[in-house]
Amino acid sequence: MYAADENRYDGRMPVRRAGNKGLQLPAVSFGMWHSFGDDANYSDSEKVILKAFDSGIFSFDLAYNYGPGSGAAERLFGQVYQANLKPYRDELVITTKAGYHMWPGPYGEMSSRKTLINALDSSLKRMGLDYVDIYYSHRPDPNTDPAETAEALDSLVRAGKALYVGISNYNDAQTKAIMKTFKELHTPFVVNQLSYNMLNREVEDNGVLDTLKANNLGMVAYGPLAEGLLTNQYLGGIPEDFQIHWSSTEVMDQGRAKVTAKLNQLNEMAKNRDQTLAQMSLAWLLKDPVVVSVVTGASKVSHLEDNLKAVQNIRFSADELTKINSIIKG
Repeated sequence: MYAADENRYDGRMPVRRAGNKGLQLPAVSFGMWHSFGDDANYSDSEKVILKAFDSGIFSFDLAYNYGPGSGAAERLFGQVYQANLKPYRDELVITTKAGYHMWPGPYGEMSSRKTLINALDSSLKRMGLDYVDIYYSHRPDPNTDPAETAEALDSLVRAGKALYVGISNYNDAQTKAIMKTFKELHTPFVVNQLSYNMLNREVEDNGVLDTLKANNLGMVAYGPLAEGLLTNQYLGGIPEDFQIHWSSTEVMDQGRAKVTAKLNQLNEMAKNRDQTLAQMSLAWLLKDPVVVSVVTGASKVSHLEDNLKAVQNIRFSADELTKINSIIKG
């Protein structure tokens, strides 16, 4: 019988607030995008999920399409939740999303009212939940009025199926467009989940970070390690078959050799901070308070423990930040 670590809130894991909203998240959230599909080993998955909670990670990030196998990650999480975590429901922040391909036909993706409502009903059933803490529109729908998407999300809050709403992969203009309706409806809109890492700085350039700050909202950063580039795995070179996430493709435009050289320079900086490259990369994101949480997954307890060490030092000197910028832009 699982009993959570009594010291899980002992301060090892910082808790951060989304602007001036009531939503609070651990600095590191547990993401289930990879390694939790139909072929996942249940016992291994259970161990790493429970270790995350015991370590102060009370936020679990899911989506309908996470797998492989549509709904697979939600189904697996639901099994772990029902067997172990259900007594701790009031502590947990469980989030899911809809928008990428989920089921056949025209309503199986994007962000229409029908799609979002049907998807959440299915997600709740799979996980055995009455509600999720944050429900996201996973991507903007180019053919649907953002007001319809906002109204659908708002109605799900009013129906008691979500406590807060979020958006994901919305750029600055798209964020402002949907935010207009959220404000009119007084919807509890709290975060935009975006791809962000030391190599991919698009959110800094397109203005969305500034918009979130100006409106007392938070950002949740996904892809913090750029598909593993920002680890020690590729210091010796990036193979030709390496695939970067669609949101970070511009990173590779400069060529593999140049990216590898930058990774090695960053790795030397990390050593000087007594961190691994991955730990420094996570810490770098958390230097900005608008980043309420960084989503990172782990298929092994040892990987999770390595990532958790990042929060022990999220302070950067002005010289360090200048040097990192010069390496990235060089």
